[in-house]
Amino acid sequence: MQDLQGFLDGKVEQYNSPGFITLDPISIPHRFSKKQDIEISGFFASILAWGQRKTIINKCIELFEMMDNSPHDFLLNHQEDDLKPFLNFKHRTFNDVDTLYFIHFLSWFYKKHTSLEEAFLLGQTGGVDAMQSMLTKFQEFFFSLPDSPQRTRKHIATPSRRAACKRINMYLRWMVRDDDKGVDFGLWKRISPAQLICPCDLHVDRVGRKLGLITRKQTDWLTALELTAKLREFDAADPVKYDFALFGLGVEEKF
Repeated sequence: MQDLQGFLDGKVEQYNSPGFITLDPISIPHRFSKKQDIEISGFFASILAWGQRKTIINKCIELFEMMDNSPHDFLLNHQEDDLKPFLNFKHRTFNDVDTLYFIHFLSWFYKKHTSLEEAFLLGQTGGVDAMQSMLTKFQEFFFSLPDSPQRTRKHIATPSRRAACKRINMYLRWMVRDDDKGVDFGLWKRISPAQLICPCDLHVDRVGRKLGLITRKQTDWLTALELTAKLREFDAADPVKYDFALFGLGVEEKF
């Protein structure tokens, strides 16, 4: 176990660096400097993060160009006519209906709140295992507006449906983890890095199984918890830093 931790610590060091940003969807929020713009662009980038990384990045660039590259200002001040270009926006199964509801919810939210962090605090208990209730409550809240489309719900995963919630967990890593490496943002202070759950994507899942960190047959919420529990044995205060190691091994080294 000690050897494995040393091996993974070395890989974290290697991949948790600015060089990692360019080809990753996290490059999208790194285009912005205003806190709310980082939150909003990061949220869309994480939700749209499926398929080829290059396509994801290009789709996000297209989306934010429709908002004049000022997403927070757009959400607060757009007129009905400004929404027309979004009728043509589509990425995989994320279509215009989904895009317009996301804009509708975020506009409503930011007119009342200064940070999207507040939407994730509804289920915050302070315990190390609070993420399940945080994500469940966030999803319920996100779709609590009248006329929220049924079809859009699949785009925000929830532990209540046993989903691994990899995209939201990735987004929370970006917003919460705070170090001096310049990749994750560390903008949110009311969620602890110790509470984060490792994003269990295809590559992380495969590498995790190879290294004996995952034994569960399927990949779901309990798998993400199992992996994170193992990573907490290496670093209880910041288990999700190992996402860099597992992802890097899977994508860059085809481990």
